[in-house]
Amino acid sequence: MLIDEATITVKAGNGGNGRVSFKRNAQTAKGGPDGGNAGKGGDVYVVGINDFTTLTEFRYKKNITAEDGVNGGKQNLYGRNGKDLVIQIPVGTQVTNLLTKENFEVLDTTSKILIAKGGKGGKGNNEFKTATNQTPYYAEKGEPGEQKRFFLELKLIADIGLIGLPNSGKSSLLSVLTNAHPKIGDYPFTTLEPNLGVMSGLVIADIPGLIEGASNGKGLGDRFLKHVEKTRILIHCLDLLSTDLKADYQTIRKEMEVYNADLLNKKELLVLTKTDLVDEKILKKNKKIAEKLNKDYLTTSIYDTESVSVLKAKILELSQK
Repeated sequence: MLIDEATITVKAGNGGNGRVSFKRNAQTAKGGPDGGNAGKGGDVYVVGINDFTTLTEFRYKKNITAEDGVNGGKQNLYGRNGKDLVIQIPVGTQVTNLLTKENFEVLDTTSKILIAKGGKGGKGNNEFKTATNQTPYYAEKGEPGEQKRFFLELKLIADIGLIGLPNSGKSSLLSVLTNAHPKIGDYPFTTLEPNLGVMSGLVIADIPGLIEGASNGKGLGDRFLKHVEKTRILIHCLDLLSTDLKADYQTIRKEMEVYNADLLNKKELLVLTKTDLVDEKILKKNKKIAEKLNKDYLTTSIYDTESVSVLKAKILELSQK
């Protein structure tokens, strides 16, 4: 199951405490202060990774903590800094601070973004020695590391998105195009989260079926419309068993427009599915309807290897434009 949302609490490391200590050895009975400074707490960073499944890690792991700084030691020994913690999340994830509502998006695999700063280490008593106070009996406590709560939301980055009403054949098509194994059934909302497959290096996402009112939360809601935003090409699947192909098409287009009108400007290929279940008369009628909706259309059946090959070639052609 693809997890595309997670809420996590991150805690940067606390700074260590400075040391109160005085030089004492066989040669020195009452030496001066030699308490060392402490190390700072580890910072917390996020970095992008090209793996859409990494948010799954946070399904149960909700609290993430960096290492604390080490306390200062005797003989002016400095405490070690706590190790920084780097959290890997999928490229295309939006990170929102739940308190401030500030957000940013992870766009590549090279940028290391600081999200929680480690606490400063405390100074040892040697740092507080002055001309008027040669034996300070105090040291600094370390500062606490920042603690923050973040909402992680993956806006899937795929080359191609399969869209359409529930049960329009998207999952079946994904399985023959990419050898992915999505759950397939003859009832609405079989697909409850995006399924991914790869064809000739292109990532194809089967976007869960949308219905009228999805942009306002109806059915599976607008949760999956966000995934359409990141695709370059849309393959709009229309079920040839439908009684109103034009209405089906317009329903999806309307929901995309309400959610984000820019979605209507994406490259779109219409695919009339399930040719094996209709006769030539119905097929001919629906071809005429499809041509008026979008001249760029194909007909296919998952059981017709030739039509699948034609579709694959068309997808590759569109991806290169």
